[in-house]
This record gives sequence, C-alpha cells and structure tokens, in this order.
Amino acid sequence: MAAVAGRTAPVTEPAGGRRQTFLDTYRLEEGLLMTRAIRSFADAPLAAGLHAALTANGIVTPFPIQAATLPDSLAGRDVLGRGRTGSGKTLAFGLPLLSRTAGRRARPGRPLALVLVPTRELAQQVTTALAPYARTLRLRCATVVGGLSLNRQADALRAGAEVVIATPGRLADLVNRGDCRLDEVAVTVLDEADQMADMGFLPQVTDLLRQVAPDGQRMLFSATLDRGVDRLVRRFLTDPVSHSVDPTTATVTAMTHHVLQVEAVDKTTATAQIAARDGRVIMFVGTKHRADRLARQLLTRGVRAAALHGGKSQPQRTRTLEQFKSGQVTALVATDVAARGIHVDGLDLVVNVDPPTDSKDYLHRGGRTARAGESGRVVTLVLPDQRREVARLLSDAGIRPETVAVRPGDEALVRVTGARVPSGVPVPSSAPTGSGSARSAAARSGSARSAPARSASAGTGSAAGAASARSGSAGVASARSGAAGAGSAGAGSVPKPRSGGRADGRGSRSRRLRRAA
Repeated sequence: MAAVAGRTAPVTEPAGGRRQTFLDTYRLEEGLLMTRAIRSFADAPLAAGLHAALTANGIVTPFPIQAATLPDSLAGRDVLGRGRTGSGKTLAFGLPLLSRTAGRRARPGRPLALVLVPTRELAQQVTTALAPYARTLRLRCATVVGGLSLNRQADALRAGAEVVIATPGRLADLVNRGDCRLDEVAVTVLDEADQMADMGFLPQVTDLLRQVAPDGQRMLFSATLDRGVDRLVRRFLTDPVSHSVDPTTATVTAMTHHVLQVEAVDKTTATAQIAARDGRVIMFVGTKHRADRLARQLLTRGVRAAALHGGKSQPQRTRTLEQFKSGQVTALVATDVAARGIHVDGLDLVVNVDPPTDSKDYLHRGGRTARAGESGRVVTLVLPDQRREVARLLSDAGIRPETVAVRPGDEALVRVTGARVPSGVPVPSSAPTGSGSARSAAARSGSARSAPARSASAGTGSAAGAASARSGSAGVASARSGAAGAGSAGAGSVPKPRSGGRADGRGSRSRRLRRAA
C-alpha cells in the first residue's frame, strides 16, 4: 500500500457510480486525495485483454507505485507519482495510457497518447515494456529519438501511431517540420521529469505540453520532484493526485552500500580486479573520454569491457547494451547517460569508479541494481582527497555505508565485489570504444549494420521482468534504422575536445546531458 500521511477520509463513489473495492480514500498532509492501493491487477478496470496479457507475462501482483496510482490514472485523473528508479513506474503510467487509448485509431501524424522521456535508452526501454500490451489492444507505437533517421521516424508517424514515445528534442524537430501534430493527444506522460529539467529540456517540454489537447490527462512520474518540475505541475496538471511510495533517500533493504578507500596508485589495478569478477558489473565514470580510456585499459588486461556514453551513435549504444545483457560484455563502463533508462535483469553490482557529483546522481546510478525485488550492492571507490565530499554526498542521500580501506588483492575487496586478478590476455574489442567516425568503423568491420535488439525485460514496469524484446519493434529497436553504418566493430578513437572547450569534459551540466540524450 502507498505510504500516506494524515487521517482517513470518507469512502467516495467514482464517476459513473461504479464502486470499486479499492476506492477507500486517504488525505495527504498537502490536502490532496489519494485512493487506497489495489492488491492485484485483477482489481483494476483495465482494457479487455490486458489482464490476460499481464498474467501471460507472469505479472499478477502490482508494485507499490503501480498499486497506488492505477485507480486514479485509470479514472482519468492527473497524477503526480514518485517512486525510486526500478520501482515499476513504466507500467504504472503505461497500463492506464493504453487502456484509455484502446479502441481509438490515430490519423496520420496525429498521435493520441504521448510519453516524453529524457534519454534514448529510456525511450527504448519504455517501448519494449509497453509494446506487448499495445499489440494486445491493436495500438501502434512509434519511438522518436535522436541518433536515428529523422525521415524514417517521420514515415512511422505518417503511417499512423496511437502512442508516441519520444525525447523532447527529436519530437520538437518533427513537430516543427510539420510531420507531427499533438492537438489530439489525450493522455500525456512525463517520465523522469527531473532529469529533463537537469538536461535543460524544460523549455521544449513546456512548448510541447502547450500543444497537446488542453482537456487531456497528464501524468508526471519521477524518482524526485524538484529542479523546476514544480513549475510544470502548477502549469499543466489540473487538481493532481499525488502518490509517493518511496522517499528520495536510498532505503531499499535489498541494496547494500560500500565505500572502498583506495590510494591513487592502487585505483586502476583495483578497478581491473573488480571488473574481472565472475559476473557483470556497471562501472560509472565522470566523462565519456574517461569511459573510453578505462574500457580500453580493461580490454588490455583481459576483461570483456565496453564503453557507453553520449558520444556514441544510437546503433552503437543499442549494440553495446545487448552485448552486456547477453554476457558478451561483462564490464560496462558508463557515464551518467546510462544512470536512467537502463534495465538489466540480475545485475548485482554497480561501482562508482568516479564518485557522482550529487546525491541524486548516486541514487540513480545505484538504481541499476536491486531492481524488481532483487538484491544488489553499490560500491564507491574513494581517494583520500575525496573522502569528505563523498561522506557529505552519502549523508544527503540518507545512506550509511560500510567503509573499509582496501588494496588490490585484499580479502575485503574480494568479499565486497568478488574481485579477482584478470587474465592479462588482451581481449579484441567487439564494439567501438571510441566516438570516432561511424563510416570508418563500418569500413573496418566490413559491415554497416548492427544486430537488432534481441531480448529485454519488461523494463521498470514489469513485476516479473518477462516481456519479450520482439515487442520492441516500434520502429527503432533494430540497428538497421541507423543506416549510416554506425553499429559495427572497431576500436574507434577518442575524440579531441572541441576548440575552446575544456579538456577535462566539465562545463555546463545541462549542455553535456542534452548532447548525451
């Protein structure tokens, strides 16, 4: 049941006189009403066919954010929902969006429902999670993101799509070209709205929201509700129902936190030993250049590693993620572009090789593990001059980690991370580790086409993580849409800093994040 504050209010009757078993209401301290959480998807009045589809995917019991929000969202209320990363927000907004769109047919270039997300990876994850249920209702989905063919996405919209999952920048491009109109969008979702604010997308998001049907339903979901998101709420949500099932601090009992204090001279070796563990690991670093460099270092030491960051084309990013999910790559070296929108089943270790800059980034990095009720560990490597700042950051996040000083080969390092000495036999790169020319990469590999996404879980919205990846065929999962030939193998090259730019990769945080999206 959703966590609520205040006293119990009288039972209310829903519109139309249909009494549902879950319609006991509670009053929040803010004065907003919220319904009591459903106990089973069978209690929710979903569109015909969705109950059977959920059961077929092994999804019976809703996650707390789903249980809390579905009664209101299915009734057409504007919803403000907060739940931690990996809590199941995708189906929390996806099921009502699909249910309320079922039975309607979109005209060419005039979608009926819209999901806005901050990154390409999150857009693909949402598509993969919702596509099997959209097919059940005979609804067409189109995914609109940067890094892929603009003309092909325009063609998909002109062919007709009831549901569009998009990043703000690319959707704005298509709207400005006249390929898409939003005036018939009756259900609009903003997922990870605070990340869009961080990335500087709020002006584009505001402009897009002005164009959707003014009397439509709006749902805003995020792990946190700050950094300008409140302005969107006040302007575009009407009498919203607020649901918060998780605090903004890390309280997941299945997730443990560890600070490993290392000396600078030992950090590279300790990182390589962690990466050589028996199992997959995501290793977060501060810049894309550092991600490329660390991935190359790990490959040289015998670790099957690959880098993931905003300097890569979408086909490259898709291929790298598929290799990581399949186990072909065991160490994924990523920047914060991967901190949201990446779901990998069974991932039990996340390592902050470079500590994040704030507590919210820490929580989203850590949210890649301990998802859907699984357990996981978050490890942060800390140099002597970083200890005070990291201690403050973890305190802000509400985390009390186990702290231990380690050196390569120490028992504590092995106990916490499963570290072991890498083979030392260099591993040929099977995916680009640099951001070089897609054309030259294709020439080296002899192929301009990368493999399509083969499998993925139901994303953050799946209680069982069982949705098939073939449902991700909404026009973007396959790397054939990246016909420029960017998904092929090759070592690539680390790009030089732009003239006048900073060589250390720092600068405007929102500009960096927008480029990464």
